[in-house]
Amino acid sequence: MPQDVWIGRIFLKDEGGYEIILRALKHYVRRLKSIDRSPELRSTPMFVQIVQQEAAKTCPRVEQLMEKIKNALQNPQLLDRIQEDIPLIEKALGCYMSDIQKYQNNTDEFYANVLSGNKFALIDLQNISTALEKLKQFC
Repeated sequence: MPQDVWIGRIFLKDEGGYEIILRALKHYVRRLKSIDRSPELRSTPMFVQIVQQEAAKTCPRVEQLMEKIKNALQNPQLLDRIQEDIPLIEKALGCYMSDIQKYQNNTDEFYANVLSGNKFALIDLQNISTALEKLKQFC
């Protein structure tokens, strides 16, 4: 039986999807590094340390994935290796989308700070759903 071909690689390389994904991953690292200041954790100070430990484990994985994507852009044969990282990319895109929405709703200054310097955030919000869909496509 033939194996399904991941066509999310076309989105990544040929359709420029790598740009939004790299921005989402960069945001995710920034968010993980500032997790102790997150409004969601303010009411649970005892839980913060556990979340920080998990964030510390996740940051290197995200940074490795960013390098993996950059390398795959130079060598298209490596694109299929990114398929195994789809769950991490989905988490990053989901976090990015949620933080942009919270920023738009002015729920907390934290979101403005974590998104500061990202001039693409509002534009990316429109494209995150498309990125999530395209990453899951197989034929």
